[in-house]
Amino acid sequence: MSSISGMITSLKNNKRTRVSTFEKMKNFKEGKNIQVSFDKKSTPDRLKRIKEKLQAENKKSLRGNIIIIIVAISIIIYVIGFVKIL
Repeated sequence: MSSISGMITSLKNNKRTRVSTFEKMKNFKEGKNIQVSFDKKSTPDRLKRIKEKLQAENKKSLRGNIIIIIVAISIIIYVIGFVKIL
């Protein structure tokens, strides 16, 4: 009995009118409600320091990820080799 009610519910949901994607794109108003403003100012020197700090953090993170991947691959290769011997 529940399968029949599920089918009926599915048919009811499929009957409702949906907005077409093409209509959404046609009615899209670009630039409406988009306002970005920055009240705080920064000196070029400060921006350069921030950029260098972010680059250093990214390098450190990348090194850590590479080390983890190398260790994981080494362990996998060791385990595969050990299993083949048995």
